[in-house]
Amino acid sequence: MILTVTPNPSLDRTYEVPALERGEVLRATGERMDPGGKGVNVSRAVAAAGHRTVAVVPLGGAPGALVAELLADEGIQVAPVPLKGHTRSNIAVAEPDGTLTKINAPGPRLSPVESEAILSMVGAYSPAADWIACCGSLPRGLGPEWYADLVTRAHGHGSRIALDTSGPSLLAALRARPDVVKPNAEELAEAVGRPLTTLGDAVKAAEELRQAGAGAVLASLGADGQLLVSAAGAFYGYAAVGAVRSNVGAGDASLAGFLAAGGEGPAALAAAVAHGAAAVQLPGSEMPTPSDLDPSAVTVTADIPLDRDLSE
Repeated sequence: MILTVTPNPSLDRTYEVPALERGEVLRATGERMDPGGKGVNVSRAVAAAGHRTVAVVPLGGAPGALVAELLADEGIQVAPVPLKGHTRSNIAVAEPDGTLTKINAPGPRLSPVESEAILSMVGAYSPAADWIACCGSLPRGLGPEWYADLVTRAHGHGSRIALDTSGPSLLAALRARPDVVKPNAEELAEAVGRPLTTLGDAVKAAEELRQAGAGAVLASLGADGQLLVSAAGAFYGYAAVGAVRSNVGAGDASLAGFLAAGGEGPAALAAAVAHGAAAVQLPGSEMPTPSDLDPSAVTVTADIPLDRDLSE
């Protein structure tokens, strides 16, 4: 079972319009509603792959009730933590050429009691979890050390932690020694405080995060593939991809594939790449099922072309 923790989930509404024109009344040609948040997306991808998952989510108000309902519809067990405030609602406007304009709400401010309730809920499910994926930004009311506290407590239960966050929250959590961290290229550069222009730069940055406390680093590099740097060495994975329809949730799908495949080694990296490649070829935040995966398109190697320029 993979347990996910999403401190700041959302109800995501997407509207399709012929064109985005400021100051005009726009008539949508299509709309959809999805449960949102990085950890939520990991649970959705794990469920789509046919594995058991439990999603710990703080939920409040009518938007929170809808998030719980939508997750249950996808076969995901929800472990809700009641909030006094309302779960945030995010808006996305999609144009025919693929341009996506997003408005993300800040979300509710959590009280110390609500913060502790989330940590207690995680503790209740930790013994049954093969992995705990802690993902996304922190809502108002939770300090940057919150993830570090969660990692320390989960390790006390003997659980393995995968952390997907950025900025001060990532740096603070490294001291608690999470088992895996999953930055993208921009977040990896931010963590080490310098730009990354080659695969070699990304490998060196990942090694620095390991020195700072991460057990392993799974770095999503967009069209440039993915890196896994751990005590076993450094591996590079990439896949041939056809038309890209949407990159929303692709990194979350990658993490789900990685953890579902055991969360370590080249085989797990290959699963991460396959899931990410499948996700970008699906519409919106739709998560890949086993029939969408093409393992034959994936290459994983320890012979990393360190001089290769990063395109993103």
